[in-house]
Amino acid sequence: MSWLTKMAPVHRASPGFERRLWRKLPLVWVAGTAVPLIVLAILHAGSSPQDGMDTVRWLQKLDYIVAGLVLFHWTMVLTVGIGCVIVMLMKGPGYVADGYPVSHSDRPK
Repeated sequence: MSWLTKMAPVHRASPGFERRLWRKLPLVWVAGTAVPLIVLAILHAGSSPQDGMDTVRWLQKLDYIVAGLVLFHWTMVLTVGIGCVIVMLMKGPGYVADGYPVSHSDRPK
């Protein structure tokens, strides 16, 4: 018996929103990472070494905020990607499970 035997032809659901979202995830991931980093780079480029300690402290706080924002964005993209994969697998073909003998199958207790 084959390990992954497909079931008899059953109705397969057509690809929907999950496929469109799956195809857009790389662009969303790159854009959501690049935009905050570009803004941060522009702010760092606009500051000078002669600025006061308040500006340096503000920029350092902004570094941490952007790092947290980017990591949060990555986890959200990963979560949505996992959801898309689950929906695509659920819409795919069905497979027959490997059967095993049950001792009381013909005479239940």
